[in-house]
Amino acid sequence: MENRILADAYNLKKLIREAEALADEAIMAMARLKQAMLAARQNPLVEGHTGQRALVRLTEAESQAMAMSTNLLRVHDELSKVAQVHASGDSGVPTKIAAADLNAGQAEPERLRA
Repeated sequence: MENRILADAYNLKKLIREAEALADEAIMAMARLKQAMLAARQNPLVEGHTGQRALVRLTEAESQAMAMSTNLLRVHDELSKVAQVHASGDSGVPTKIAAADLNAGQAEPERLRA
């Protein structure tokens, strides 16, 4: 049974890191998209307000992605606590996540309206 617990722990460790990396990739992709959108409207033939609603929506999506990332950190923290109890045979270094990072984004940002 202990081998199964360790196998599950290693699988969860791999999967949470994968989920966190995908969340980071999504945030970076949105940042590149925002940069391209802002650069595109710098064209003198494009009115300054062009794409404003799209930028507002993208900013909302970025905020939601950051909330997802923070929640994944909380999941990681909880899994680390479970591992300390049930996978004590794992000789790896336990994950320590600062409380400030776990509480990031607690204050609800005002919803942008457009």
